[in-house]
Amino acid sequence: MDEGQRLTTREAAERLGVKPETVYAYVSRGQLTSRRDPRGRGSTFDAEEVDALARRGGREPSAGGDAFQRIRTGITLIDTDRYYFRGVDATELARRFRYEEIAEWLWTGTLREGIGFDAPAALLVAARRAIGALPAHSGSTDRLRVAAVAAAVADPLRFDLSRDAVLTTARALIPTLVDALPEVEEPSRGTGRPVDRVDRDGDDDGSLARRLWSRLTARPAGEPGVRALDMALSLLIDHDLAASTLAVRVAASARAHPYAVVSAGLGALEGPLHGSASGLAHRMLTEVLERGSAAAVVADHLRAGRPVPGLGHRLYPGRDPRAEALFTVLREVPGAGPVLTAAREVEATTARHAPPHANVDLALAVLSVTAGMPAEAGETVFAVARTAGWIAHALEEYGEQPLRLRPNGQYNGPRPPGDLPGAGRL
Repeated sequence: MDEGQRLTTREAAERLGVKPETVYAYVSRGQLTSRRDPRGRGSTFDAEEVDALARRGGREPSAGGDAFQRIRTGITLIDTDRYYFRGVDATELARRFRYEEIAEWLWTGTLREGIGFDAPAALLVAARRAIGALPAHSGSTDRLRVAAVAAAVADPLRFDLSRDAVLTTARALIPTLVDALPEVEEPSRGTGRPVDRVDRDGDDDGSLARRLWSRLTARPAGEPGVRALDMALSLLIDHDLAASTLAVRVAASARAHPYAVVSAGLGALEGPLHGSASGLAHRMLTEVLERGSAAAVVADHLRAGRPVPGLGHRLYPGRDPRAEALFTVLREVPGAGPVLTAAREVEATTARHAPPHANVDLALAVLSVTAGMPAEAGETVFAVARTAGWIAHALEEYGEQPLRLRPNGQYNGPRPPGDLPGAGRL
């Protein structure tokens, strides 16, 4: 009987797109059959069997080089112009439930209506002390990163990666990040002290959104504004494998504890191409309102070769569903009308020569400008919101093989052996 073509280990690895050692892993798992080469020392593999494995997508996520292309997750699905948390429309969840409720459901699969998160005293004291030592010019996101590290140091049980322990940490860390931020003081009204927010608002429900509001602006936390902020937090909980989430999963793959995992996410979020984009949109909208012309501001961006902030998203060919959902609730916020008009004028002006739609960064900017928040407020909202999603991804990754997210570099430097630097000197 004519035997089929046999492949060497190197040839089989090339067909499968993996490292040679991964080929032997397939053999140990029964996915490939090897035979000793009678003419040499290596093994050979049936070409048809190798091709069949490649067609089945038999390579597993732990297989070195292709790990990042095959990260399975059951958290978020982005499909055309919609996105879903565990199969449920994320915008509908945000309309019906609060941020804490959605976060808890994302972690556990159980909806606990009315659940709240409280910061443990030890973590909060440590975080506030660390923040208090920062320079006066430090921003909110600087404080969040420091607070996460300080809270970790204050928790001697942080290395417990059991599911219940990680959930306990998550429920403690998020409120610690929020409550550790200093409140924005309103100028005193002849009393020599800041106005008491709880007395003034008369409706302190203790939600994270209400507590975060007072850390971002001195304006009263009216119900429409708090609802819009809670909507923003809920919409931003997760968005598949964004840069910060990928950093989180790499850290979790190395079995970093939840505080360190969140710190990895916050570090990636610091980049200007990720979490801080809403700040650019904030400044643009402020300029539009000052100059009274979206066309003039858009023209300045185009003339300088800069993209117009807050428009377009690589994952949505049409409208960003997060922006549309947030715009809807922003219409109910007092004073939002002119800012919403400015945002729509920017979108309409740019659409004259390109089709991009408003994204969630522009909607966050409408919220921050309307509420008198600083330009970096959107980044703070993004970071707090995404912490819940990062924990969800860490929980998934803790259930995977450790250190599976270790890609193989494609070396393109000088081939060895090379001369030692400075060789030939006396």
